[in-house]
This record gives sequence, structure tokens and C-alpha cells, in this order.
Amino acid sequence: MSTPQAGTPATPERSEVPADGLRRFARIWCRAVYPATATSLTRPEFEELLLGLADTLATALRARPFDPSSGRGVGEALVAAHCTDPDALPRVLGVLDAYLLLYCVDAAGLPADEARIRCTRLQHAMAAGFSRALQARTRHEQESLSRAAVTAQREIGAALHESEARFRAVFAEAGLGIGIADMEGNILDVNSALVRMFGGSEYQVRSRNVLELGHPEDAPEVWRMQGELMRGEREQYQAEKPYHRSDGTVLWTNLTVSLLRDAEGEPQYMLAMLEDVTERRLFQLRLRYQATHDALTDLPNRALFFERLEQALAPGSPVGRIGLCYLDLDGFKAVNDSLGHAVGDQLLIAVAERLQSRISGPGRLLARIGGDEFVALVTDPRSPAAVTEVAEQALAALSVPVEVAGRELLVRASIGVVEGAAGELSSSEVLRSADITMYRAKAQGGNRYALADPDRDARAISRHHLTHHLPAALKGSEFFIEYQPLITMSDGSLEGAEALVRWSHPRHGVLGPDRFIPLAEHTGLIVPLGRWVLQEAVRQACEWQVRGIGGPRPLRVNVNLSPRQLHHPELVEDTVAVLEEAGLPPSSLCLEVTESAMVSADDQELKPLRQLAELGVGIALDDFGTGYSNLANLRYLPASTLKLDRSFTQGLQQQPADPVDLKIVESIVSLAHTLQLSVTVEGVETQAQARQLRELGCDSAQGWYYARPGPPERLPEAV
Repeated sequence: MSTPQAGTPATPERSEVPADGLRRFARIWCRAVYPATATSLTRPEFEELLLGLADTLATALRARPFDPSSGRGVGEALVAAHCTDPDALPRVLGVLDAYLLLYCVDAAGLPADEARIRCTRLQHAMAAGFSRALQARTRHEQESLSRAAVTAQREIGAALHESEARFRAVFAEAGLGIGIADMEGNILDVNSALVRMFGGSEYQVRSRNVLELGHPEDAPEVWRMQGELMRGEREQYQAEKPYHRSDGTVLWTNLTVSLLRDAEGEPQYMLAMLEDVTERRLFQLRLRYQATHDALTDLPNRALFFERLEQALAPGSPVGRIGLCYLDLDGFKAVNDSLGHAVGDQLLIAVAERLQSRISGPGRLLARIGGDEFVALVTDPRSPAAVTEVAEQALAALSVPVEVAGRELLVRASIGVVEGAAGELSSSEVLRSADITMYRAKAQGGNRYALADPDRDARAISRHHLTHHLPAALKGSEFFIEYQPLITMSDGSLEGAEALVRWSHPRHGVLGPDRFIPLAEHTGLIVPLGRWVLQEAVRQACEWQVRGIGGPRPLRVNVNLSPRQLHHPELVEDTVAVLEEAGLPPSSLCLEVTESAMVSADDQELKPLRQLAELGVGIALDDFGTGYSNLANLRYLPASTLKLDRSFTQGLQQQPADPVDLKIVESIVSLAHTLQLSVTVEGVETQAQARQLRELGCDSAQGWYYARPGPPERLPEAV
């Protein structure tokens, strides 16, 4: 097989649509369009031409990345095949809209929503290519007419009658509208095509002056070029120009105006040629509307919203301040799941209608930018209160239940409100701030609005950044472990150490577990991270034992176990594998599980902990006193150690110690020993506190009084 030469563009992947589907589509297309063509091809020949164009469109629909430019080529090919009748383009677009996705796309290979968007963009590109090719063809005809007119003027002395007859024939029979005016703008003559374009009678058209044919939507340069041509400073100009028709409608044209000079070269007449492009423009406007409006609710969509937002925020924009209300329906997923997507769609339509009726107005844009997400953009609000008023109006609009499919549905929404100077943030930053604020309102219970807070936004963005950087951090060895000694209170000897994971973040420095463990728990990354901590801690415990640190009694290492790890099906298998690989006895490992996680687990969820306890692994009930557990249930938990939360021992730092705290700790220690549980105390910070806890019978302790968490090589210093 030969290889492509360097520099040769790659051939696009051809359509994998069955040939019979393409053939059916081409036949339907031919049946609709052939009667409106002036082609010399026979119907079978024309169908073969359309079959090739259908294959081009099908290939473009499936291409990745998607490029609608093939549609322009199809439009140009249709013009080249003489599909130039005024009815041709509407028929072509109608066939593409109704049958292209049905016969030319493999439904399994392209989602329906994406296929519909691609089809719309291809239609838009095809209409643009058709228009451009037809315009080029028209301009060629216009230039030919202009040359014929100039030639007729130049040869008037030699063949006046012949030239005038030829020009008159072209003038009268042309499909383009043609008019002649003098240099003051008085219309002298028009052909029948121009009269039909404007409506009314020939007299009504001829009785007007060119300068009276202005329209509010005229581009400024049109009249500048017209003035230059009337002064003899310009020979010709072309422009797209609207005109008022006699029936009050608007005529859109491709206009070409040429200057005709006499034998001495002096300006004598102006020749105008007009092509009616009203229908084509209406199709383009319709395609533009479809591309910028939500098909379900008919509200502006995400694309139009961002277009307007970026216009308001652009440098030099007349907008001084903006407000944004980002609304998300509370519990909408439950409606879809329980009542079906059809009911969900009807609910969205009803919500859109209510919001539109209450919060639309001058300087406001309401758009649907996602499934159940709506935004209201307010430009130049009177004050920040005017933006919160929009949020209040939106909540009020949804306060009455919505009746859908015979059911009354209660609709609630959470809204994030942002207001500020237009030049302070980019469009993406404004929407991100509103989105973060909306989720804060949702976290506060929903059915309310919240105001943007830059400090909270910064924290939320920081959490988002940390969440996305967690996988790379684990692969990049950015985590490390510090160890805090566990001291036997009876003799002050070193009993072991608790492994505490830290994150050496390249931007934020060293982060404690409170900054990233909840994020890892939420994303599920806590399982591989926890396994890495277990491997490192067990390996370090083996190293301490080999070095004889701690004396004849082997040191124990404590490792925290998160709720998600507790429910992981391979917890026992992974733990045993790590111990066996390192050669550490199970009795030298203690897994710490928070009280809230352990007491909320049922018997099946506690089974892995019981299995590990039977193997000799210690199980510690961490943060005891914060989970409101029933003390009577302690005897049924697979725990060997109770770690008393620091909140119970803070009163013992005082002199004299708080008698209530003394009594509580004494009771807990007594109960734990009755249940044959050892007691470890966290957060010991003073000598007096350590003495009191030792007298109360606590077995071991950890805290800054003994040592702060540090690298493993500093552990012997705690002895």
C-alpha cells in the first residue's frame, strides 16, 4: 500500500451510512427540487449529482471534529447545477431538515441532540454557500449588463438603433430589477421586474427620487458611496440594502449601482440593478433564531446569553454595571426520575413562561442555559437592590404550584446573584461566581437566593482546584506522612505513632488533611490514597521495629480509615496483603474509625472490621464523644481502643481542673475498662492535664505536650 506524500492533505473519512439510505434521501431530494431547477441534466443525472452531495453531508455530520464548511460547498454545487429558482432554496432546506438525519446518520454513532445541532449548522452553511454562489452569479450578470450599457453608450454614434434595441431587450427581459436615474437622483426609467419587487405601479416607482429610498436599517456606508457616485468620484458600488414596499413590508436586495458617462466622459446617468434576496434573508434569520434559542422553551439559549454578556463586558461597551441571577430548580431530577422526561419538559416550559412574565423587561435578558438552569442578565441596574429584586420576583413567580399533566407540582429554586462593574470580570468569571453562589444557596436549604461573596468564591475555586489536582498529586508523589507519638501514660514510654497524611502542594504549600481529605472522600480518591498511606505507614513501622525503636515492645502504628474505605469491598484483602508484603504482625497495626462512621454502620458493614480484629489488627473508636453513640452499644462494636475527643479534656488544662469534665472523663474511662477497651486521649497540651489524665486511669495519650507530628526520623526523640 502506498503512503501519502508529505504535504498531501488527509482524505476525510467517508460516510458509513448504508448506500440504500443515501439513495432514498437523494431520490426524495430530487423529487422535491428538480421541478424548481433550470438544469440541462435529466432527472436520473440530477439524482446522481444529489447522491454525491448527500454523501458529502453525511460525512460532514459524522466527522470529528465537526466542520460545517462542507455545507457551503454543497450550496455552491447546487447553484452551479442551475438550482436558482426562488423556490429552490426553501425546498432544499425543507428536505434537509426533514430527512437528512433520518436517512444519512447512524443513530447509534451520534447522540440525537448533537445530530440536530450539526444538521442545523450544516443547513446554515449550505444556505450561506448557496447565497454566496448565487450572489457571485448575479454580480456576474450585473457586470455583464453594466458592460453592455457602457458599450451601448460608447457605440451610440455608430450603431445607435442596434445598441439601443439590444439594451432595451436586456433591460425589459432581465430577471433583475433595473432602474436608470439622472445625476440628481430622479428615476427616469424602470423595468417590470423592479416594479414587481416594489409593488404598486410603474408611475409610483418612477415618480420618486433615489435619495427618498432610505431605510432605518441601511448601513452608513451605503449613502456615503451613493454620494461619491453622484459626484462622479466613484464608478460603482455594491451593497445589501432594504427598501420599503408599497404594502408596508420590507424588500431586501443585493444592490449594484454603476455610473454611466457620456462621450466626453462626463457623468450622465446612474444604473441600478437589484436582486431580491428577501426570502434568503428570512431563511438566514430563521436559522440564526434556531441557533440562538432553546427549542423547548423558546427562550434565548446559552450561545445568545454569552454573546450578550460578552457584549456588555467588552471594553468600550456603554454598559457600566451588570447583574446576573443564576437559577437552578431544586429537586428537578426527582421529577424526571419519578414522572418521566415528558412531564419534566412540560414543567420547564411552565417555569419559563412564569419567569418570562415576571422578570422580563427593558435591560433584562432571560435565557435557559442548561437542563433546569436559567439566567437573568440585567444591564445597568439602578442599584444592587434592583438585581436582588429580580431574584425575589423569580422566587415569587415559582411560589404557586405548577399544574402539569393533571398534577400540581411544587417548584423551588436556588439563585446565585452577582452584581458589579462591567469591566471587573470576564464572562466566564461572572458565570462561575453566580454558579458557586447558587450552590451556596442550595446548600443552605434551597428556595432562596444568595449574594456573591468574593472571599467565599475564592475558597470554592480553591476547593475545585484541589479536587481536580488530587489524582495528579497522588501520581506525582506530592503526599507525605508525619507521625505523632502515642505515649504510655503509666511509664511515659513510646507505644506507637499515628500516621497523619499531608499534601505538599506546589502552589499552596503544605496542606493539612482537613483541606483535602473531605475532597478525596467525595471523589472516591480516598480509597487509593488511603491504601498508599497504609502501605507507607506499615513499611515505616517495620523499619522502626528492625531498628529496635521502642525497646522490646514492638511499636504500633495507627492509620485512619475513612467512611468510604470502611465500605470498600476489598478492605480486608488489601489490609492483609499490605501486612504480608511488609512482614508486619497484625497486632502492630491499629485502624482508627470515627465514632460517627462506626455507630452508623450495620452488622454487614461492620463485618470487615470484625474480620480484621479476629486477625489481630487493633480497631480504635476515634473522636469518641462527637457521634452521640449509645454507650450501651459499645460492647457490640469490634473496637479494642477508645480514643477520647479533645473536647472532653480541655477543661483539665485549667487550674483547678473543671470538676464536671473530671467526672465525665472518669466515667468514660471506667466504662471503657469495664468493656475491656483501652483509652487513648487526644490533644494533651500541658503537664497538669497529663497528670490528671494519668490519675484518672487513661492508658495512652498524644498531643503537643509530648510531641508535634513530624517526620519518622524524629520519633525516637519522643522517648
